[in-house]
Amino acid sequence: YLEVSDGPEEKARLGILETLQCTIEHAWPRMPCRLPVLLQALLRLLWDVHTERGPSPEPVRAALLHRATQCLILLDRCCQGRVKVLLEGLQGSCEESRVRECLRKVQEST
Repeated sequence: YLEVSDGPEEKARLGILETLQCTIEHAWPRMPCRLPVLLQALLRLLWDVHTERGPSPEPVRAALLHRATQCLILLDRCCQGRVKVLLEGLQGSCEESRVRECLRKVQEST
């Protein structure tokens, strides 16, 4: 559901991110084994939202980026900092400022 845009308001993607955030918060002991799949999906979403030139207005794009970043931060907390370790090399090689800003927020979270 995160991979496909569902129109200008992106209700499905925003809803899925909210659901994912709640799932991470409540099922945190089960997240480490799902880290590779979730990390890949969230990073791809960050990239897709940044590069898509669809009809979504800027506030919707910003909300998607914010919620995906919050999910990455939660995922990092329940995986004992493994997300930060995996993102170290990626942040330096990313040239897109909005994606890099999201990655920076994850790296600086405590």
